[in-house]
Amino acid sequence: MLKSTRTTRGRRIRTAAGVAAAVVLLGACATTPPAPPTASLNAARQAITSAEQLDARRYASAELDEANRKLATANRAVTTENMIEADRFAQESRVVAELASARTEFAKAMEINDEMGRGADALNEELQRQGDQQ
Repeated sequence: MLKSTRTTRGRRIRTAAGVAAAVVLLGACATTPPAPPTASLNAARQAITSAEQLDARRYASAELDEANRKLATANRAVTTENMIEADRFAQESRVVAELASARTEFAKAMEINDEMGRGADALNEELQRQGDQQ
């Protein structure tokens, strides 16, 4: 009987020690802030830089401004250690910057299309005049 009491007591001590170790480890994890969303922040910065190089300030300034505001919000969230919010705003910033790039490319394509149309119209008028002269 004495041996079974020691065995039971030993199991209880080991169980209590295991639970205490788990609590300490979980507490340590809870106090360590998550890492900043570096990849999302870098992707947003790169998308904004690309949009600016395409001249989005001229063609899609509202979208470019919004992308910059969202990136600033993401950076503020990093300083307050709200990494989930920081990641969300960084991703939104990247998407809006990509939208600015797409709208810029579309606007430039439309300008070229309009110019080509005017050139074709001028050529048709010239051909019409030459046909009338003959």
